[in-house]
Amino acid sequence: MVFNSIYERFIPARKRPEDRITASVVFVADSDKLLIKPDKLHMEPDPLRKPEDGEGIFPALEELGPELAGYEEMEYLGTCGGSLHCFFLPWDPAIAVPEGMEFRSLKAMYPVLGEDIGLVASRAIHLAGWNRRNKYCGVCGRITRRDDTELARVCPACGNHIYPKISPAIIIAVIKEDKLLLAHNKNFRERWYSTLAGFIEPGESIEACAEREVYEEVGIKIKNIRYFASQPWPFPDSLMIGLIAEYESGEIRPDGVEIDDADFFSAAELPDTPGRHSVAGRMIEWFIGQYR
Repeated sequence: MVFNSIYERFIPARKRPEDRITASVVFVADSDKLLIKPDKLHMEPDPLRKPEDGEGIFPALEELGPELAGYEEMEYLGTCGGSLHCFFLPWDPAIAVPEGMEFRSLKAMYPVLGEDIGLVASRAIHLAGWNRRNKYCGVCGRITRRDDTELARVCPACGNHIYPKISPAIIIAVIKEDKLLLAHNKNFRERWYSTLAGFIEPGESIEACAEREVYEEVGIKIKNIRYFASQPWPFPDSLMIGLIAEYESGEIRPDGVEIDDADFFSAAELPDTPGRHSVAGRMIEWFIGQYR
């Protein structure tokens, strides 16, 4: 993983260090994009590239200039590698983008960021969006402020505490004999398929959600549901819970609303699918290893 060496061992924290900060990184977030120095981002993974070549992809405090570096909404995330102090900042469109920098989609950068920095960047995107959407109290409409004792925003007028919203969702690999169920969402590009997914509803277990989503989207029943892995997915605030299940009965009938095509594919005939930076991609990789 190209960038892991300088961003590994992330330790979250709320309180900023009292001593002078000598090494820092700021995740400036605009929706699902982050401010980067594009000349430092190598979009093609290179196993021969030295890990330190990834240093500086995201700006440091001193590189942002006075307009951004002093921006009052900048908040502390914690440290990476024991000494690199991490901050996040919701982007203010009234401020000019610093020279030599640009915004780049986090989804597009995932394949080359590596797991550690990807998780820190995901946290920054999630929290920046949450801060932006909760500037005002939902109870009385007053301006909220950061709570210094816990990860929350608090209304000084009515005392309402607002915690980061996390929307749990299942994403599931359904196996029938030696084939994997993949579906094409209407929003996907042509010939690009993925595993089925859906949000967990109030009062619903993870297993019940999996059964409902698969049946609603493609009309089949499943059995033997088991956990695979999970992944934060901050677009805008999901937690993806990866599951594996077996086909039980029924004929595939795409719902025509979200899914316009679905089928069971063998490991040798897979269409274009997500990369292993996503939990869907890792499940597909697992399937290939088991059934090739």
